[in-house]
Amino acid sequence: MLSYKAESYQVAVLGAGHAGIEAALAAARLGCKTVVFTLNMDWVGNMPCNPSVGGSSKGHLVREIDALGGAMGQIADLCTLQSRMLNRGKGPAVHSPRAQVDRRAYSAAMKALIEKQEGLHIRQAEIVSLNPAQDGWLLQTRLGAIHRAKSVVLATGTFLAGRVFVGEYDWEAGPDGMFPAKELASSLKALGLPLRRFKTGTPPRLHRASVDFSVLEPQRGDEPPAAFSFFGGTQPKNTALCHICYTTAKTAEVIRANLHRSPLYGGKIEGTGPRYCPSIEDKIVRFPQKERHQLFLEPCGADTEELYLQGLSSSLPEEVQLEIVHSIPGLERAEFTRPAYAIEYDCVDPLAMGAELEFTDFKGLFGAGQFNGSSGYEEAAAQGLLAGINAAKRAQGKPALVLPRSGSYIGTLVDDLVTKGCREPYRMMTARSEYRLLLRQDNADRRLTPTGYELGLISKERYAAFLQKLLDIDAEKLRVKNTRIPPSAELKAVCDGLGEAPPDRKLSLEELLRRPRLGYTELAAVDPTRPDLPPEVFEAAEIDIKYEGYLARQEAQLREAKRLEEQALPPGIDYTAISGLRLEAREKLAAVRPQSLGQAGRISGVTPADISVLMIYLEKTRKTGGKT
Repeated sequence: MLSYKAESYQVAVLGAGHAGIEAALAAARLGCKTVVFTLNMDWVGNMPCNPSVGGSSKGHLVREIDALGGAMGQIADLCTLQSRMLNRGKGPAVHSPRAQVDRRAYSAAMKALIEKQEGLHIRQAEIVSLNPAQDGWLLQTRLGAIHRAKSVVLATGTFLAGRVFVGEYDWEAGPDGMFPAKELASSLKALGLPLRRFKTGTPPRLHRASVDFSVLEPQRGDEPPAAFSFFGGTQPKNTALCHICYTTAKTAEVIRANLHRSPLYGGKIEGTGPRYCPSIEDKIVRFPQKERHQLFLEPCGADTEELYLQGLSSSLPEEVQLEIVHSIPGLERAEFTRPAYAIEYDCVDPLAMGAELEFTDFKGLFGAGQFNGSSGYEEAAAQGLLAGINAAKRAQGKPALVLPRSGSYIGTLVDDLVTKGCREPYRMMTARSEYRLLLRQDNADRRLTPTGYELGLISKERYAAFLQKLLDIDAEKLRVKNTRIPPSAELKAVCDGLGEAPPDRKLSLEELLRRPRLGYTELAAVDPTRPDLPPEVFEAAEIDIKYEGYLARQEAQLREAKRLEEQALPPGIDYTAISGLRLEAREKLAAVRPQSLGQAGRISGVTPADISVLMIYLEKTRKTGGKT
């Protein structure tokens, strides 16, 4: 192939999906000359699966991305069609915002954001090879351009050696009919990256005019809708209606009669699929006792008649998919605009990376998103933000940023990937965090905005507004502590209506707020001195007051965990030479190369006894000045 020397950059990002966008924006905003390569300029920030942002635990990630200075939350607010706060009937630890967004508007807004970002260049080009060079990497495009970069972020999504499956038919492709990154996959294998095959899928899209909405259950958004961005400036609006429908016994009958035509069950698909977002075939096989499965019919955008049928991903033949959809009440005459498909792709074993998302054996090479074995736009964007920050820091010769799992869901996500690995597409869940009462979506700014400001990703104006919010929260907590409410007919009526015992003496507002059924909304009638403050200030004050005891206990657990995290393990430690370690522990520790005792303890196969051996080893090396 003829080639020529092209532009050099400090940071190069491969892929302009959700991971690539955050990585490229972060690197450029930190002062690096950055380029992002994409196979198609018209599909920046594409949503090939569900056109939504957030959801259970994923909403936490979006708010954390925003708190650190990322873009996803602000653009989602700008393009929201319907917003809901999930799990409102449960405690605040699991409240998660979710928004149905306009797919094409989101993509256009992200493309415009990248194009206008100072220091960031965007190129439509396919990278076909990646090779190490002195002080960086060489990237060659299909057209022969050879670019040099000090740091590279691989954010290839499902394009890397992608193959699409619909029934008996399969072909090399990326999502939405785009071509795959086949030669890059070969180059990464030749480089020595530990690649493997995963798979995911999408549901069919339906034409709105062919759906009978009269028999479907409407699902409305919350009023007022919750924003993802703490200081984004755009208040999302509910302008669309979603609907709920259900599979039937006929649906299951059709699927069982055609399982032999499924590439998933016929053996054509080799990649491992997501456990927590299974295809409809998987649901019917794995849960035969279930009489019906809930599905969600959601709009793809404000200016399209396409509807997305969430919960019905499939790789069955097109005609079987039609029969399945027509077995669902309300969809008997539904017309396809696009059939469902499964896609298989290459991704990397994240155990080959450190907590900075940099490959241990390839300095200056980072991974993010589905390339790292995760699933979901939000997980991808979170990793992209961290990888972009650290790619910039590597290029600038500065120390990397590591987010501990105790301080964020992003830290939990990355720690899970690089410490435990994943044998299937990884999905974030609130249950994955042992500190979820501390790591709520409502306090993401209080946890991470100072870090974003120190990095340089949060503006002075936004940080000043954040500091004012902290002052307002503290002042409000002091006010309710000092405000005494006497017994009254109004207070008795409030308590009686909620099943609470009316107080027979003066109580502070703080004491009343500690009662399970009483909150700011319920106490408004007896709180005449309440100041005019944003709703999020009252929310923060109420949670801090109501859960004070629980929060204190979890913070104590956190301090103990930090003690182990602060005990660093030398990077060049020879685990085979440490007597007392079990063979399995030696192998796992040598493979993962944990950075601390805390991380070592989370490795599958490393026991508390092994940690005790390591603690003794560290104490000996400390006393002998590094000699054992």
